[in-house]
Amino acid sequence: MTDTIPVAHAWRDLERTTDERVEALLAELTLAEKLAQLGSVWPGFDIVSGDVAPMQDAFSQRHTLDEAAGDGIGQLTRVFGTRPLTVAEGVVRVRELQRSVIGGSRFGIPAIVHEECLTGFTTFQATVYPTSLAWAASFDADLVHEMASAIGRDMAAVGVHQGLSPVLDVVRDYRWGRVEETLGEDPYVVSQLGTAYVRGLEESGIIATLKHFAGYAASKAARNHAPVSMGRREFADVILPPFEHAVRYGRVRSVMNSYTDVDGVPVASDPELLTRLLRDDWGFDGTVVSDYGAITFLQVMHKIAETRGEAAAYALAAGLDVELPSTLCYGSPLQDEVEAGRVDETLVDRSVRRVLRHKFDLGLMDPGWSPDSNAGEAELDSAANRDIARRLAEESIVLLDNPTGLLPLDRPGRIAVIGPCADDPQAFFGCYAFPNHVIPQFPDFAGGIGIETRSLLDALRSEFPAAVIDHAAGCLVSGGDRSGLAAAVELAAGADVVVLAVGDRAGLFGGGTSGEGCDAADLALPGLQHELVDAVLGAGRPTVLIATTGRPYALGAYRGRAGGVVQAFFPGEEGGSALAGVLSGRVNPSGKLPVGVPRDPGAQPYTYLAPPLGQHSQGVSNLDPSPAYWFGHGLSYTAFGYGEISASDTAIGTDDSVRITVPVRNVGDRDGVEVVQLYASDPVASVTRPTTQLIGFARVPLAPGSEVDVTFDVHTDRLSFTGRDLTRIVEPGEITFRVGTAGDTFAGPVAVRLSGPVRTIDGPRVMDTPVTVAP
Repeated sequence: MTDTIPVAHAWRDLERTTDERVEALLAELTLAEKLAQLGSVWPGFDIVSGDVAPMQDAFSQRHTLDEAAGDGIGQLTRVFGTRPLTVAEGVVRVRELQRSVIGGSRFGIPAIVHEECLTGFTTFQATVYPTSLAWAASFDADLVHEMASAIGRDMAAVGVHQGLSPVLDVVRDYRWGRVEETLGEDPYVVSQLGTAYVRGLEESGIIATLKHFAGYAASKAARNHAPVSMGRREFADVILPPFEHAVRYGRVRSVMNSYTDVDGVPVASDPELLTRLLRDDWGFDGTVVSDYGAITFLQVMHKIAETRGEAAAYALAAGLDVELPSTLCYGSPLQDEVEAGRVDETLVDRSVRRVLRHKFDLGLMDPGWSPDSNAGEAELDSAANRDIARRLAEESIVLLDNPTGLLPLDRPGRIAVIGPCADDPQAFFGCYAFPNHVIPQFPDFAGGIGIETRSLLDALRSEFPAAVIDHAAGCLVSGGDRSGLAAAVELAAGADVVVLAVGDRAGLFGGGTSGEGCDAADLALPGLQHELVDAVLGAGRPTVLIATTGRPYALGAYRGRAGGVVQAFFPGEEGGSALAGVLSGRVNPSGKLPVGVPRDPGAQPYTYLAPPLGQHSQGVSNLDPSPAYWFGHGLSYTAFGYGEISASDTAIGTDDSVRITVPVRNVGDRDGVEVVQLYASDPVASVTRPTTQLIGFARVPLAPGSEVDVTFDVHTDRLSFTGRDLTRIVEPGEITFRVGTAGDTFAGPVAVRLSGPVRTIDGPRVMDTPVTVAP
């Protein structure tokens, strides 16, 4: 904020509360100036050659920044994340744009600068961390928090204020293109790791933004933007808890709407979700920002509005505060609606208050603030960042199968490295990583991908320096070219061991096999990769199958045929080294599946959270949806033994707690980490319930021969569900607890009876299961 505004303005007085300052400034703004705070401008949008947002032509902005800045600007869209800019260039650009915003309007109100940050700060030369599905495979909330803090510090250092992450959509169908962006299929895992990310970003001074509220990942047939037809009970018990958890426990400051419609009502126009539930019930007091173009889409896609003004009226009344990425509806179309008396200006004031509160809290409105206030210096791919990326990549890799003990590899003399993902480091990146998301839009750019990273092939040559390592791609990730298959099989036949790397290449809107707008018809490996796997396994050599993917693919046909099966969900810039370390044994794998791995390509949709009729029903249907590898599965190079599970009480009230304890011992010969998972089952309930559900977990490091007691403190709120009358209840009856995975039991079950009346939960509830680990 420049010092050209007289101090006499009450909103400049630092002795006043934030609310008082907000009201004082709001009182001085004209209607046009208020609306300007609810809009945005995307500088440089016109130079993007391809699609970086859905139907982006529908919301291409019609005004330059200078034209729009006369009344002010609410947000600046992706200054760093639109084209390749060095840190220095980006800092200069942000400062120039802020000066234009400040100098072009009466009160010189700065803009909030927002960026994407799903796999790290989405900008040139910034660390590419593992994608969200990989975070979930780590089951390590502390490390996710550490990563988010590092991302937030980097963004804040260069003048960014808001990050459009994390994604808290719970996966319901693996065919959806954006599975890679999620934290998997279990709402408790999504809640724990998503809130950890929120805390890390917020503690670094960055406004975190929950995406996509709500139901986006539950679209029909897993098609992007398709309608959601889901019962209110399932919506409340599966889809909503991660968002509620991040609001209540993470104190997140922003939420982004879902593009979809739920039972015929577009979320961008739904006051039940955006106001009554989010604000009135959960106490959220931040801003709701539109997903890119979502307000315009009320007119052009959902077709519930005839004009942009009518679309704006719907969204504003619902509680959507800020239009991103540019201002098409919340500018003159909304002004016309207000001036015609069709929209009450108090609704405008409601949203402007929220926006201004953010700007005051960020210090943008303080005397002495200027665009040069931030340090403007950051090493966006620092050694510290890369260390976090390495540790998270290593923890996220899941050893699915090792039937013959082939892994870790024992000094092989000749290794055949085969597959389309073997010599491509970008096969480790998600669709929102800058090298995959933005650089392809600039085909003439000669600056590379901006970071140092190694392919699996290069990493294996470093990991096994004495081995002879040869490579053949065999085929491409997608497409029908079979010309390389024979050479790959010949190479495999002459090797001591084969490392076969298959998977995805992330992209956007059909430009990849995984990513936004890259939905799958089935869960067979893309292109000819299934033929490649069959052919290479047919060569008869010991083979490690590695899937580096954004979603789980059907691997059931290879179970027992491959000597080892490894799953890596886009492990980021350190993915090659992490995978090589797992193969050599330098890294002892500890990752667990945050989604199931299907047996058959067509076994969809499926989730372990299905009620009894959604599971395998022998004698009722000839189709068995059971996965090849269940949610929570993952092997280690050591072995863990479980003792007898016990409960502190065999009977408790419906408003009480119980402690569930299980001894865990490392019975192998090397250090390892076990993810101890507690599941609960409700055998008889007034509505159908999941057969089993994860209610607690803990990462437990154990040295050989050591043993600990792992105790979960389970409040009965954690056993609640939405009853027949759509209120949340805890019912009396028997609950069984066990430890294992979604499909296997390692300890238990132990039964605890809940007694007393049905208890209704109206308001905040216990949403965490505390864990203690003691020798």
